[in-house]
Amino acid sequence: MHKPPVFGIAGWKNSGKTTMTERLVAAITARGFRVATVKHAHHAVDIDQEGTDSHRHRAAGAVETALVSGRRWALMHELRGEAEPSLDQILARLSPCDLVLVEGYKRAALPKLELRRAAATRGEPLSPGDPHVVAIASDGAVAETALPVYHLDDIDGIAGFILSICGLSGTRHGFDQTTA
Repeated sequence: MHKPPVFGIAGWKNSGKTTMTERLVAAITARGFRVATVKHAHHAVDIDQEGTDSHRHRAAGAVETALVSGRRWALMHELRGEAEPSLDQILARLSPCDLVLVEGYKRAALPKLELRRAAATRGEPLSPGDPHVVAIASDGAVAETALPVYHLDDIDGIAGFILSICGLSGTRHGFDQTTA
């Protein structure tokens, strides 16, 4: 089975990870690639609302509940005391795609882009202690690094870099942007 390349977007809180991931998904899908994303949250998250039928299923004790409509579907898995699944376990459950962008998981052993914002000064830079950081995107000057440095707004440049690192060409074979 084909395993798509996985690339991470990492940084401290308020560094712009979600905005960067969103912009990269748009830029890379515009080139014809199918992109999946994984978002790691450090807080309790619920995509369901109390009182809905699916929430009632989960509250009754269902381990997994699939919510399906004509527009989308979601699978919710209750851990019920189990350990949080590893990134590899989550990646194994994704549908086929060309690329997976992972937001968060800043300590994961995968190639990643480190985000830095001058206004968000929490934590030390990741790259000096993480050999998996392959580039930096910042809104300010980056001192002494051999890594490629991009401005946070250079989405096309960053997207091209990620596709190159992941062994994907500039546009998906056979994709014609005029018909997309």
